[in-house]
Amino acid sequence: MKLRLELFVQDIEESVRFYERVLGFVAPYGVNKEYTSITNGEVTLGLGKMVKLEETHPLKAGVQEAKGKGVEIVLQVEDLQATYERVRSTGYEIETELGDRPWGLADFRLIDPDGYYIRISS
Repeated sequence: MKLRLELFVQDIEESVRFYERVLGFVAPYGVNKEYTSITNGEVTLGLGKMVKLEETHPLKAGVQEAKGKGVEIVLQVEDLQATYERVRSTGYEIETELGDRPWGLADFRLIDPDGYYIRISS
């Protein structure tokens, strides 16, 4: 079994730029303004336009609320320090700096352009 997440966003091109530039994802099939898959290793994210969802879709009901509420995306990386330095070098704002956590792992956190909370972990 593999996990694929679909994130519904306002601007697919902006989201692709973020995930490519900041987290090293690629769009293997190119960027489509309606729906784009991006990958990094074993992780696949599908980026779809929020406005294209049917009005009856459960995510549409809370469109005025914060996006990504109740979800934390955790990406485990081989070299946490190198990933942290790569993200810092882009100038993108880091929500929570790199540090050791009480549960024995280290991580840092970001918020993507649509409000999705991302934890990069060892």
